[in-house]
Amino acid sequence: MLLWVGFIDVAGLYLYMRGFLLTRLALPERTTCADGACTLAPTHGRAIILIIDALRFDFLSPNPPHPASPYHHNVLTVARELTAAHPSHSLLFDSFADPPTTTSQRIKGITTGSLPTFIDMGSNFGSASVAEDCLISQMRYAGKKIAFMGDDTWNTIYMGMFPPEICFPYDSFDLEDIHTVDDGVIQHLFPLMHNNSAQWDFIIGHFPGVDHVAHRVGPDHPKMRAKLTQMDGVLRRVVDEMENDTLLVVLGDHGMDRRGNHGGDSMLETSAALWVYSKTPLLLSNNSIPLSLFPTRLFPGANVPHRYIQQIDLAPSLALLLGFPIPYSSLGTIIPELFSRGGQLGRAFKLNVAQVKQYLDAYRASSFGGELDNAWDDLQELWATVQDSEDDDTRWIAMEAYTRFALTTCRGVWARFNVWLLGMGLAVLAMGTVATFCLYAKLGDLKEDWIPWAARMRWPYACGVVAGSVLGSLAYHLMSIQMEGIHVLDFLIFGASFLSALAIIVTAPPIFRFRPTELPVPLILHTLVFTSSSFTIWEDRIITYLLISSIITPLLTGFSAPTLRLRNRILGFSALFAGCVRAIAASTICRDEQYPFCRVTFATPSEPPIIARVLAIPTALGVPWVIRRVLQTSKTDNGVAESVLAWLLPVALVQGSVHWIIEWLETAEVLDTEWHWVLRTSRTATGQGALGTVAVFCLRAWYKQPLYLSIGNTQLGVQDSVTREGSLTAQGTIWEFRNIFGSSYLILWCAGLAIFFSMTQLTGQLVLALAAIALVAHIQLVDSLREVRARDSASRSKAYKTSFRADARPTEPVRFSDISPLSLLALHVFHGTGHQSTFVSIQWKTAFVLTSTLHFWLSLTTLLMNTLGPQFLLAFAVPLVVLWNVKPSSQPSIMVHVMRSVTRAALGMMLSHSLLLLGSAASSAWHRRHALVWQIFAPRLMNAAATVIVVDLAILLGVGLGVSMIIRG
Repeated sequence: MLLWVGFIDVAGLYLYMRGFLLTRLALPERTTCADGACTLAPTHGRAIILIIDALRFDFLSPNPPHPASPYHHNVLTVARELTAAHPSHSLLFDSFADPPTTTSQRIKGITTGSLPTFIDMGSNFGSASVAEDCLISQMRYAGKKIAFMGDDTWNTIYMGMFPPEICFPYDSFDLEDIHTVDDGVIQHLFPLMHNNSAQWDFIIGHFPGVDHVAHRVGPDHPKMRAKLTQMDGVLRRVVDEMENDTLLVVLGDHGMDRRGNHGGDSMLETSAALWVYSKTPLLLSNNSIPLSLFPTRLFPGANVPHRYIQQIDLAPSLALLLGFPIPYSSLGTIIPELFSRGGQLGRAFKLNVAQVKQYLDAYRASSFGGELDNAWDDLQELWATVQDSEDDDTRWIAMEAYTRFALTTCRGVWARFNVWLLGMGLAVLAMGTVATFCLYAKLGDLKEDWIPWAARMRWPYACGVVAGSVLGSLAYHLMSIQMEGIHVLDFLIFGASFLSALAIIVTAPPIFRFRPTELPVPLILHTLVFTSSSFTIWEDRIITYLLISSIITPLLTGFSAPTLRLRNRILGFSALFAGCVRAIAASTICRDEQYPFCRVTFATPSEPPIIARVLAIPTALGVPWVIRRVLQTSKTDNGVAESVLAWLLPVALVQGSVHWIIEWLETAEVLDTEWHWVLRTSRTATGQGALGTVAVFCLRAWYKQPLYLSIGNTQLGVQDSVTREGSLTAQGTIWEFRNIFGSSYLILWCAGLAIFFSMTQLTGQLVLALAAIALVAHIQLVDSLREVRARDSASRSKAYKTSFRADARPTEPVRFSDISPLSLLALHVFHGTGHQSTFVSIQWKTAFVLTSTLHFWLSLTTLLMNTLGPQFLLAFAVPLVVLWNVKPSSQPSIMVHVMRSVTRAALGMMLSHSLLLLGSAASSAWHRRHALVWQIFAPRLMNAAATVIVVDLAILLGVGLGVSMIIRG
């Protein structure tokens, strides 16, 4: 049953994402011409392209907007000085880098002059070769030699394009290393410039150090000043030593936000500096060029507008300056300042507009040509204007208007969604959600007969999948022509998933017994949040209030509980849960859209807050102590619990905290630099030690003895005892075993907590500790509420005094209100551990918990564990809601009810996140043309999708392995 729900979630996600994540057709054609018909006479014989990764425009701006922050402004001075002193030799631009602002996509855009699509972002760590015409290939076809040094992303994209003897790639993903790659570029750059025997026409040097500093400690740290000072020295030396016929281009591939991250489309991330310098004049006079060809933009915080271009304008401009054809797929417009001498501007514009027209005509003739239908008439009209223009100024303005409109059109076209696939995906997600609810509700109606019913339900699953696959295959042959971009696999998946969900709904309609108190109001409100961009932005604050609101009904029950003990327990655990929720909310990480109404408390880029550093070790020791004290109330803190909670778990948690304390010592340079190798080695060892302690000792100990009882002087496992009428009898004194199932599963959960604890930064570790306490408070609260309901039910019976038993609680089906706070808590902890539904909030430091250098799969795994750990942990904890304070019994009916309740609780958690995914997907589809879709709605959708997959996995592991082993005992 649970596997089927997971299949439906994955099927719906696959179809929806196929329609939502954008793609475009890459044309393989190359610009060719005879006798220089599509080129200009080169103005320079050689060129040096230096990319300073994440070089935001204000790092070079002559009017720095934030003079109070001295760490990155007024440092890279060479560009400003030369632009002011020699304006005809030096040009400085604020360039717009199209999102996604990740390195590989920007490299492709810079060299091809074309646009990335959002799905390309996923290739940033495994970049495929460029299939389109580009500057690099044009140079290669012309027999030019291209030297390269620096970020190995270039070598991955343009594999085989650089001669081995002048190619020096360096692994650049180690964000902890801010010097090695930069030093390697410097080591090879200057000898190559002065080596007359080394044949080169083009040098590309990519410095990732600024980007690494920004990711590691942020843009406002002294290390940034030191790194930019180094870059300034490099540029000054290049300017001094370059030949007169060499063109120097210095640029940032993208910018960075206030925290030093990038990947999205905020103004700070898309603003990249571009500086062009030549010892021979670039610009003689621009007085005769219309001012409309020189747009300007006001950078945030600046008081003077600056010259503004598109970053992809560099591709056609550089190609013509060096005497090459413009790349075939380029949508850039030449930079007029670079062609204002020798009457070149008119010829350059003519070649530029002809190339764009040729590309659009070819794209129009392709299988994807229908994408241009809506704008084609306007494009033709603008082309006619170009043809009819009489004087130079009018013609240049018309040409620029044509190329810019083509760019705008293609930006809109390549934000093209496959509405058919979106609809199919939404239909599967909606039907799956309804079918899951039917299963959840049916399990609440059934009693002892639920297992035979579950066995019979295999037929609707199987018949629906088979029949749906057959119908999907037929639909493909009948409808594929009308439904563009849909493959036979899409039809098969849609048919199988949709029809099997429909079969479940038809064969398992629940007996609706609607009670207003059972309406999941917080979940419904949470789902509606995604209809609004502002609500989605402030989701972290909304979740806090929804969680606090979830205890209103328990509080009302607590005031009217039949006994003083129950009143105290309900009110006390409600207050403890609310206190933990509020404390978690104190840890914040801010989205750009939340400024200035948000203050970051989670950490600065260089160090965690002092309270996290002070409380790290006490927290690591305190969590096991709290868990053990909770288990002492039911005398289940012995056996495997004793060894795990007293020794193994504290050791693992302390190692996880020590790892991040050492990381802080290294990052903040608390110790001298000669200690760095010791710190790096120790940091890796403690990270590996924490994981090893859990994997080798904690999990092994639990696996060997999942259940444990202490009976008199004899210690027995449940399987070795003699049972009669649900009571354990043996020679000796019976201490207690009411919570043996719950305590065993809690130990397993604590082992999972230790794994994710070491993957979380210090402030996040405090949040995880609060989450553990909140979880215990919640399951104690649910247990008390069940006892109240059991007593109320018994009080209505004539035989009250004989009918009520504490162990009767398992017969009551779990309620949705027991589960929904855990789904909300999972997302609350996600935000509290320093995450947001944005790409820039990814905590890259966690890629190096288990390794001191880049190891792709290990680094990717730890990144995912850090990002999705809270969702996994809280979903994995769901069986505790049912198993807590449940006695093992020889009566099959009791254990059947336990398994029914566990399955129902698992379905409830899966249903909660499926509903959130459905709401996010529907909102993203509705707002797909919203200006902020890729900034707000799409990242939240991807978070919801990843969360559903992780929650389903956690449920399957928890129920399929954890609960099964405990029940078998």
